[in-house]
This record gives sequence, C-alpha cells and structure tokens, in this order.
Amino acid sequence: MIEVVAELSRGPVFLAGEALECVVTVTNPLPPTATSASSEALAWASAQIHCQFHASESRVALPPPDSSQPDVQPESQTVLLPHRGERGQCILSTPPKILFCDLRLDPGESKSYSYSEVLPVEGPPSFRGQSVKYVYKLTIGCQRVNSPITLLRVPLRVLVLTGLQDVRFPQDEAVAPSSPFLEEDEGGKKDSWLTELAGERLMAATSCRSLHLYNISDGRGKVGTFGIFKSVYRLGEDVVGTLNLGEGTVACLQFSVSLQTEERVQPEYQRRRGAGGAPSVSHITHARHQESCLHTTRTSFSLPIPLSSTPGFCTAIVSLKWRLHFEFVTSREPGLVLLPPVEQPEPATWTGPEQVPVDTFSWDLPIKAWGCL
Repeated sequence: MIEVVAELSRGPVFLAGEALECVVTVTNPLPPTATSASSEALAWASAQIHCQFHASESRVALPPPDSSQPDVQPESQTVLLPHRGERGQCILSTPPKILFCDLRLDPGESKSYSYSEVLPVEGPPSFRGQSVKYVYKLTIGCQRVNSPITLLRVPLRVLVLTGLQDVRFPQDEAVAPSSPFLEEDEGGKKDSWLTELAGERLMAATSCRSLHLYNISDGRGKVGTFGIFKSVYRLGEDVVGTLNLGEGTVACLQFSVSLQTEERVQPEYQRRRGAGGAPSVSHITHARHQESCLHTTRTSFSLPIPLSSTPGFCTAIVSLKWRLHFEFVTSREPGLVLLPPVEQPEPATWTGPEQVPVDTFSWDLPIKAWGCL
C-alpha cells in the first residue's frame, strides 16, 4: 500500500496566470519494523492541471463530438487520462510533468517532490451554474508495477480578472544590480508581479466613486430617485444604495431589491423550448432586502457580495452578469394617505382601509463584480 499526499503551498484559490506550487509526498505507511519484502515499487508518477466542462442537456444544445480524433486507448488502464471517469469533456489541460520514475520505498520511508505549473490565462473561471459547469482540478497519476493507474484529484478554484489575458511579463525589468551570489527565483518574481498588477488593476477599478442617480417612474408618474456611488465591486464588498421617495408623485407601498447573477446561454447553443428545452436564462439571488415604505422619505440598503460567488465572465457558450433587481408596489390612488388625522374634534376610532388598489413593476440595474485573492 502507498499513501500519496498533495499539499498546495498557497491554498486552492488562484488567479489565471499565476503559478501553482504543490508538494507531493509519497509514503510507505508500513511500520519500519516490517520485513524488506514489504518494500513498495512505483513505476512512475506525473501531475497536470485540467478544466472539465459539463453542460445541462435540457438547456444547452452542443454540437456532436468530433469522432475523427478519438482518445488514445481510452479503455487502457496504463494510459494517463486526467479526466477518466468524470462527466463532461476536458476543454483545457496543461502538459503532464513527470514527478519520478522507478521509485522504491522501504517500510516507513517517504519522499517528497515539487510540482509547479502556470494556470492558463485563456481558460474560463471556475463556475457551477444551472446550464454549464467549469471545474478545475490538479490530477496526480501514480502507477505501481504491474498495476493500473491510480488518480488523486485536488479541486482548484480559478478566478479570471478582466484585462490580464493580454498582459505579458516584462523580460527586461531588472533595474537594480543583481548579486551573482544570490539565487533569483524567476517564477516567484513573475508570480508576485502578476499578483501586484492584478491588485492594482482591481483597486483602480473598484475604488472610483461617483454618485449615479436614476429616476424611477411608472406609467403614472415619478416614484422616487435611486442613488449608487459605484458600479464595479470586488467579491466580499457590500453594494450600498439609497432610495429617495420624498420627491415622488406616486405613493410607493413596498419595494424589494435583490442582488442577482444572470446566466445566459449564447443564442447559437440555446435549445429550443418546443423541443423540451429549459429556459436559456436563469437567475440566482445572492442577497435580498425588502421594506414597507409608505410615508418613508428616504431609506437605504446594503447587500453583501459572497466571496464564494463567481465574477462576471463570457465564453462562447455562456455568459454570467450581475445585476440589482428591483420590484416596486405602488398605489393607484393619487395622494394616498393611510395615517389617522392629526387633530380630531372628539374621540374616535380610526381604522385603515381594508383594500388598496396597487400596481407592481420591476427594474434591473447592471453592475460588475470582479474577483479578488
């Protein structure tokens, strides 16, 4: 028996273009007092990163797979296929790297090997939606002598920051004199440079504040004014907005605002509804605020963006966008007042109306949510 442990030095969350570093430890768990006949021989071990794509058959109409290029020996147990046994198709993979060959471990002995690979920038982000799923994994394959391949899969979360796909690491960046007696880590230098660039670009995009005002009206007049200070946010931030109802000519009885993501299948991959297909657009609510606001002049709300959510992105098959979805309940009666009179000549019992004719309408405001590390 062989025990294989994979340890990610920086955790499972990465930015596309960053270098993943993993330490793979192979151990013979038998006690050292066991006989030499208990030694384990391993033929080889390798590692690679791949992205698995899966689509809902009721929502997405994918073209038939290309049968002219079948997998190499798909049924063979001696060929390393990182996506063997998984649903969907592998749309992205890095070249496999050999960790070791012809390894023999005595009882209680263990050896560690380092694996490093740059996550491709051209891939989609990690996403589990209603229509499609993009799942990244680090797969480590290991084979004992005269035995089938055993796979160890480590799930990863990959974030894609808009604009970094076209960035190239500068080759002639050394300005300060370098010491020939110090070993420079070019991989760590590049990884640090990319992280700093992503942080600067993210901060520049999300720190700009400017008040944006939107007049909200229905078919009978103005309901109020909505104000928001920015439209680009980071995961984990709060979306803060204000609603001014004092200037409206139509009484608003209640409103609700939801922080939602809209997952939309591209037109060329949409399955027709007449053929039993599900809707090509789905919405997920991440946070919601509801308030009764009759006789309210001004109010505000705060909706947190979950850290576990996926930033907006677009691929050839699906797009994901963020939005604020408002729903308003307004009165049909102009100048509606549901408060008792301030001054009454004699004691009396006041009761509000049992029924109020109302109208409802909705409004969507697009926003952007970017990933952060």
